[in-house]
Amino acid sequence: MSIEVIGVIALLVGGLGGGMTGYFIRKARAKRLTKSVEAQAEKLLDEAKEKQKEIEMKAKEEAFKIKETAKKEEQERRNQILEFEKRLSHKEEVLDKRFSEVDSKQKRLSGKANEIAKIRAEIGEVRNKQRKTLEKIARLSTKEAKKVLLEMTEKTMKEELVKKMREMERTAKEDAEKKARDIIGQAIQRYAADHAAETTVFTIPIESDEMKGRIIGREGRNINAFEKATGVDVIVDDTPEAIVLSSFDPIRRNVARIAINNLIKDGRIHPTRIEETVKKAKKEILAEIKKAGDEAVYEVGVAGLPPELIKLLGRLKFRTSYGQNVLKHSIELAFISATMASELGADVNICKKAALLHDVGKAVDHQIQGNHAAIGRDICRKFGIPDEVIHAVEAHHEDVEFKSVEAMIIAAADAISAARPGARRESMESYIKRLEELENIANSFEGVEKSYAIQAGREIRIIVKPEEIDDLGAEKLARNIANKVEESLQYPGEIKVNVIRETRSEEVAK
Repeated sequence: MSIEVIGVIALLVGGLGGGMTGYFIRKARAKRLTKSVEAQAEKLLDEAKEKQKEIEMKAKEEAFKIKETAKKEEQERRNQILEFEKRLSHKEEVLDKRFSEVDSKQKRLSGKANEIAKIRAEIGEVRNKQRKTLEKIARLSTKEAKKVLLEMTEKTMKEELVKKMREMERTAKEDAEKKARDIIGQAIQRYAADHAAETTVFTIPIESDEMKGRIIGREGRNINAFEKATGVDVIVDDTPEAIVLSSFDPIRRNVARIAINNLIKDGRIHPTRIEETVKKAKKEILAEIKKAGDEAVYEVGVAGLPPELIKLLGRLKFRTSYGQNVLKHSIELAFISATMASELGADVNICKKAALLHDVGKAVDHQIQGNHAAIGRDICRKFGIPDEVIHAVEAHHEDVEFKSVEAMIIAAADAISAARPGARRESMESYIKRLEELENIANSFEGVEKSYAIQAGREIRIIVKPEEIDDLGAEKLARNIANKVEESLQYPGEIKVNVIRETRSEEVAK
C-alpha cells in the first residue's frame, strides 16, 4: 500500500474516533441537564402541593366560620319567629276578648234603641194630644198659630235685625276698607309718576307774522305740501306770532311739530325742502318710539318681549286717554299691580307683563276695528305671549269673566290709576251728563222723594219718604241703587250711595 492511502485511512479513522467521542460527551451533558430539570420540576411540584394544602386549610376554616355564622343567624331568626308567634297569639286573645265585649255592647245598644223607639212613640202621642188640646183652647190650627207667632216675632225682632245687619255691614266694611287701604296705600306709596296732559293741537311760536306768509307760500303751495306730507291741519289765523297744528293722530301731530320747527329754524321753506324735513322728522319719531318702548320695558323690569311689540309700546307715549299719557299709565299700573300681587301672593311677573301690555291695543285702535282690549289680546297672541298674560289683558275692563287672581289685580290697579286725582280729565258735558244720570237712576225707585249728586259725582244722597220706606227698606234701597249704578254707568273710582230717612212729628200747643 502506498503512503497516501495509508494517510487517508488514518484520517478517516481519526475523524470517526473524534465523532464518537463528541457524541458520548453530548449524551452525558444531556443526561445531566435532564436530571437537573427533573429535580426543579419535582421541587416546584412539592411547593405547589404545600400551597394547595394551605389553601385547602384556609378554605375549610372559612367554610367552618360561614357555617357557624349561618347557624347563629338561623337560630336568631327562629327566636324572632317564636317571639312573633307569641305576640300574635296574645293579640288574638285580646281581639277575641274585644269582639266578645263589642257583641255584648251591641246587644245592650239594640235593647236601648228599642226602648228609645218606644219612648219616642209615647212622646209623639203625648205631643199630638197636647197639640189637639191647645188647638181646642186657642181655637187656632197649628199653621195659624205658626203664622201668628212669626208675625209677632217679626215685629219684635225687626228693629234688632236691622241693628244687627248694620253692625255686621259696618264691621265688614271697616275690615275690608282697612285691608284695601293698606294694599292700595302701599302700592301708590311705592310708585309715583309724572303725568302731562296733552290735547289734539300744538301751538307753534314764530318770530314774526312775516313767517306766516312763507309757511303758506305762493298760492298756498307750501302749506298744502306740508299738510299732504304730514296729514295734519295747519291753522294760520290772526293769532299774533303763532300757528296751530291740529290732528287727532298724536304721532302725525308730533312729526308735524318737529318738521315745522326745523323748517322755521332753517328758513328755507318750499315743497321739496318740506318733504325732506318731514322724512327726517318721521325717522326721529320712530327712533323716539323705539327708545320709549325700551325705556318702559327696562323701567318695569320685563324681559323677553319681541322688538316689534316693544315698538308698539313706544307708540303709546304719543297716545292719551282723558288727558292721561297711556305709556306712563301702563308703567304706573305695572308697579301698582306688582305691589298688590306681592301682598296677595299672586304671580308678580304675570302682573307686570300684563299691566305693561294691557293698553297696547290703543297703539293701533284707529287702524283696526274693535275695542282696545280685544285688539291687545290679538296682538299678544300674535307675538306668543303666555295665555295667563293674554287673559289679564283682555279682561282688564271686565269684557270677559275673570279666570285668575292676576286678571282681577290688573282690573283693580287700572281703576286705581285712572281714578287717582289729577290722572284724567273729563269734559264739562260728560261730567254734567253723569251727574244727571245718577240722579235719574235714584229717582226711578219708588219711595224716593229727592236725590242730589254731590262731590263731583262721587256721592249721591237720596232722601226717601219715611211713611213708605222703613229702616230695613232703606238698607235694601241703597243696595239696589248701587247695583243699578254699577250696571248702567261707566265711571272711574267709586260712587257712594247715601240713603237718608227722617221722621218728623209736629204738634201745635194751643
